[in-house]
Parts: sequence; structure tokens; C-alpha cells
Amino acid sequence: MMNDNKVVLCGANAYEKKYYFNNEFSKIPESIQEELHIMCVLFTEEVGGIFTIGFSDEGDLEFETTAADEDYLYDDISAGLLVAKIRNTKQELLQSLELYYRVLFLNENVDDLLGTED
Repeated sequence: MMNDNKVVLCGANAYEKKYYFNNEFSKIPESIQEELHIMCVLFTEEVGGIFTIGFSDEGDLEFETTAADEDYLYDDISAGLLVAKIRNTKQELLQSLELYYRVLFLNENVDDLLGTED
């Protein structure tokens, strides 16, 4: 699934009570897929709206949160704070996902990305 040159990894929608996981990433270990599922659903349960996690053209993880115009319970500030909390508490997981994407989808050299030499 593409959205403005972004490849969506997963997302949740509080309005439809649905979770989406991009099947192109089915080789990601089940435990990580479950962690992403929980992360997205808890985000929309706490803040509301629609929350997606995807990759930019450069392979950076991006979080996007949006809300319907008529959703007066949605709070941009709370959404921003929760994104910052996720980035802080899940830093290792997020870096691993970026590495995974850059190596397997963008065909970058893992040694270059990790700064290791032969």
C-alpha cells in the first residue's frame, strides 16, 4: 500500500475498529507483528483517529496520525506526545525495522548501514 511515496507497514482506525498489516512484510517475525498490532490499536484507543506506521523513500520510519473533521475528542497534542513516547520506548524495535526495510526492500548494504568493515 502506497501513500505519498510512503510504504505503509501497518495502521489502525479507531472509527472502523480495524487494524491493517501490509502482507509485503509477512516475513517479519510474528512476535514483532503482534507488537506492532498492539502498538497501533492502543494508540487509536487512547487518542482516536487513524494511526499508520510506514517507510519514507529513504527507509525512515514515519508515523502518521489523522482524524475526521467532526472528531472533537481527538487531540493533536496528545497524539504528538504519544508518538514521541513510542519513538522513545520502542527505539530499538523501530531501528531494527528501518534496517530490515533498507536491506530487504531498498537493497542497501547491511555492513554500510551498521558501520562495519570486512
